[in-house]
Amino acid sequence: PMPAFSFEALDDQGLTRKGVLEADTAKAARSQLRAQALVPLTVQAVGEGSASGPASSAWFTRPVFNATALAIWTRQLAGLVSSGLPLERALTALADEAEHEGQRNLVAGLRAEVNAGSTFARALQQHPREFSDIYCAVISAGEHSGHLAQVLERLADDLEERQALKAKLLGAALYPAIVTVVAILIVLFLVTYVVPQVAGVFAGTKRQLPMLTVAMLAISAFVRSHGLWMGGLLALGLLGGRWALRMDSVRTRFDAAVLRLPLLGRLARGYNAARFAGTLAMLAGAGVPILKALQAAAETLNNRALRADALDALVMVREGAPLASALAQKKRFPSLLPMFARLGEQTGQLPVMLQRAAQQFSTEVQRRSMQLATLLEPLLIVTMGLVVLLIVLAVLQPIIELNQFMK
Repeated sequence: PMPAFSFEALDDQGLTRKGVLEADTAKAARSQLRAQALVPLTVQAVGEGSASGPASSAWFTRPVFNATALAIWTRQLAGLVSSGLPLERALTALADEAEHEGQRNLVAGLRAEVNAGSTFARALQQHPREFSDIYCAVISAGEHSGHLAQVLERLADDLEERQALKAKLLGAALYPAIVTVVAILIVLFLVTYVVPQVAGVFAGTKRQLPMLTVAMLAISAFVRSHGLWMGGLLALGLLGGRWALRMDSVRTRFDAAVLRLPLLGRLARGYNAARFAGTLAMLAGAGVPILKALQAAAETLNNRALRADALDALVMVREGAPLASALAQKKRFPSLLPMFARLGEQTGQLPVMLQRAAQQFSTEVQRRSMQLATLLEPLLIVTMGLVVLLIVLAVLQPIIELNQFMK
């Protein structure tokens, strides 16, 4: 296949020009540039790192598409293909409209692969950092079934719904997180700066300080003396915990423990069930075989304990069990999931029923997360107020007593 090359060249006026062209080799690409009265500066294959750069530079480069950009790009491609535009022309239009050079080069590379006779799915598989296995599997199924436009629309819907759910969960957690950080900073400032000032004022007096003030001064002295050590130990503990969670056995036990938590456990189960059901519905609806769809959907689960359950269910389905029965034996999945799967198998509309299950789980997760955030906000504010009140009382109480003594 004829690859795409990104180039940087000088024109006859000494201005730098950048772009992408298709050629058999880098040498042929330079010849094309010279034929256009351009002096080539750099020519490299799209998707490859700079020849002069370090080999490790790929570790520090970000993907061209983040989750939001991929959803938007997929929706644009779906709209163009659905309107009857051939895939090659749709990719050309998207390359011309790309806002960033990285996106332009990536789409030009995809177009070059398609022009050379490759399937779109195979072209996408050349860029695993940008397009997941599930994304490529859905596209491949759409191409084989001849319904690429409908599959692209479904894929765009799935990406947008997933992003919307993440955004709402993040929005629900953002305000409590900000309040918590601000409260900790205020308390640390009061304990390490304001309270010691009070100790300095009363250091020369021989009057006995109130118990609350004595306790607050002890806390202040401890924080000032050992605060850095405590911060360092906390950071080491977090790093150690993160390292331990990279081990499958530890991560599985941790994720299983999370599922047993009173409030967060239900949220985690609902979020993962929504993701699993939505992915399975999309893959099954695109025509991907159920075993392959189950394998791919299981890999999308963040929770390792639920992922292990999904893979166990896959083994049961491979041995001949219905999907609903296999899922029903895994009690960590919400009971609604096997119920909707059973309805789908009985009516022959498994993708539709799984999509309804995903929507119901998503709605329930959003509702519960908003309830939790609504409950946490006043609790955090009241807790912060009580802590600040105790510190203020510890500061004011000796002043009030001294004032009464002077009278």
